[in-house]
Amino acid sequence: MKNNFFLTGSLLAILLTSCSPKEKTQEISSNSNVDSAAIHTSADSASIANAIDTHNSQNSLDWDGTYDAVVPCADCPGIKTSLTLNQDKTFSITEEYIDRKSKNEDKGTFEWDATGSIITLKGKTANYKYKVGENMLIQLDLDGKEIDGPNKDLYVFKKK
Repeated sequence: MKNNFFLTGSLLAILLTSCSPKEKTQEISSNSNVDSAAIHTSADSASIANAIDTHNSQNSLDWDGTYDAVVPCADCPGIKTSLTLNQDKTFSITEEYIDRKSKNEDKGTFEWDATGSIITLKGKTANYKYKVGENMLIQLDLDGKEIDGPNKDLYVFKKK
């Protein structure tokens, strides 16, 4: 009986030492790499990017409405601007020069860029670009970049 117990114990010890945790970890990670590679080769990267980046300003925010700001003016205290965006992709804009009797009004359409985060107004005189955020618009420069400098906050339009 002693021999039987010793033999069983020896076999059990050999079995336990032959299956070390390091080998199991390597086996699992090599299997994970194979599965991951199979997944990446079966799906093209464009569809993965589209699946990840499905939310944008155009489809996720309540962007329609009226936005106001007083933007800087070179030779006056500012331009009081009110911009209304409609669901049918039309807009109306009023620009009133403070301390002058000058007021510009325009209407037209706007287009979203490919990312769904920037709009471009297409009016008779108004050809501005805005980055659309939560309850705000940020007016962009002529190159479509955010305006920098000490007055950059003056180009942020707040939703009414």
